[in-house]
Amino acid sequence: MKKHFLSILLTAIVYSVSAQNDNTIYLLVRADDIGSFRAANEGCIESYQNGIARSVELMPPCAWFPEAIKLLNENPGYDVGIHLTLTSEWSNVKWRPLTHCQGLTDADGYFFPMVWKNDNFPAGSSISESDWTIEEIEQELRAQIELSLKNVPHISHLSSHMGFTSLDQKIGELVDKLAKEYKLEVEMEGFQRFPGWGRDAKPEERIDKFCENLEKLTPGKYLFVEHPAKNTPEMQTVGHKGYEDVGVDREWVTRVFTNEKVKETLRKKGIKLVSYADYKKE
Repeated sequence: MKKHFLSILLTAIVYSVSAQNDNTIYLLVRADDIGSFRAANEGCIESYQNGIARSVELMPPCAWFPEAIKLLNENPGYDVGIHLTLTSEWSNVKWRPLTHCQGLTDADGYFFPMVWKNDNFPAGSSISESDWTIEEIEQELRAQIELSLKNVPHISHLSSHMGFTSLDQKIGELVDKLAKEYKLEVEMEGFQRFPGWGRDAKPEERIDKFCENLEKLTPGKYLFVEHPAKNTPEMQTVGHKGYEDVGVDREWVTRVFTNEKVKETLRKKGIKLVSYADYKKE
């Protein structure tokens, strides 16, 4: 018993020293919203096959979900998360829930556009203004999880579209419970947000700004989340008041993720690309 205890203690000490001496820079690049549009499917896959994205978030209620699952199964090395979705923000295209959840939908049966009240939208356009129930939310989230797991075997984690988990503590606790139940928990302690190109960079400045910020990284773990797509005629119809030119914006995300200068900067700095699957709880 004493030897066993000493062995555990020694292992813990070795691990602690190793962690303190780890001078590696770890970067998790996450591509959001595969399944939302054909252009998003193309951008997300290109960002993996020819770029730096290692995790991608899948939206189960969206129209291009069937093509997305086909593409993801053709690329089994691409770490997949279920991007749980309770909103439908774009003006020209709408998504409905997989289940009957009246408290989460507008008069036409679509998800509300926003999580929180937004001055760019009419009153009553957000979940925060609706009569949602935690039972309806759980029913819908379970349906999205089970549909995704049925179709994509290598899913590792959950995430929330537009951050709805912070709307109410009960919702955050529910998603944590579902992650544990479906074995989709990951340990992300110690990760900090990487600023990417920052808020003010023009699209054509993003590659240089991204590389500049990569150069500034010190040892540690970093997360960068963005939405790659292609600037196709389809994507040029996508937007809402307060966020126009979505096609241009997201095309440039794809360009950054696949750019040779970006990849060379990663190599030069010795930055290790990781995914959520690398931190999955057993």
